[in-house]
Order: sequence, then C-alpha cells, then structure tokens
Amino acid sequence: MTLIDDARAIRENAYAPYSGFKVGAAIRAKSGAVFTGCNVENVAYPEGTCAEAGAVAAMCAAGEYEITEVAVVADSPHPVTPCGGCRQKLAEFATSHVPVTLATLDGQTEIMTMAELLPGAFGIKHLGTS
Repeated sequence: MTLIDDARAIRENAYAPYSGFKVGAAIRAKSGAVFTGCNVENVAYPEGTCAEAGAVAAMCAAGEYEITEVAVVADSPHPVTPCGGCRQKLAEFATSHVPVTLATLDGQTEIMTMAELLPGAFGIKHLGTS
C-alpha cells in the first residue's frame, strides 16, 4: 500500500456533513511508520480539524517527531494543497525538501516540496534560540 492509498482509505472516515468535502492525509515518519488523519467538521465551523493536523497529532501521540513524506487526497478536480495552518503544522516536523504528494480520487497527482508549499516558513530560527 502506498502513502496515497493510506490517505485515500482514511479519507473515507472523514466527518464532513456540512461541506461534503472529505480529505485524507498520510505521513511517513523517520522510522517508516505511517500515520493518518481525516478532516472532522463541526457545526461551529472554526472548531473543525484538518486531515493533516490529525495525522500530525497521531504521529506525535506515538512519540515520533520527524516527517519524511506526506500525501493528501481529496475529491476535487485538481490536487488540493494543505491549508496555510496545516502547512505550518507540517513544517514543524518536516524539512524543506520533504515531498508532499497531492492527489485526487481520479488519480491526478502533483508532488511539491515543503519549501514550495510554504516558502519562507516561520521556524525556530526566527525565535533566535537556535
């Protein structure tokens, strides 16, 4: 099973009764373990959770903190990028060269790096502590 397959499978579990827009995300940690997440909407719209955030939380809950690969799948005419907040969440654990594969249900894919998704990412270097 590929990372895209993992993202596609978990997408089916998304809770999206308001938008109908289900998203699945899968991330591979440095150990090789795969962690998945799906979007979870809430009637109080800002309280929902993105698929990428769920995958990152699952990875951290397992005690892993380094991403080596990401896949995001949505039912869209074009591959969908993570939202701005999720780009920052991914960048916390992924270096700039980590590949992010964006895919549609009909098989279209686009591969970007974290640097392409979030150029000039805010990081620890900006805090002056590293």
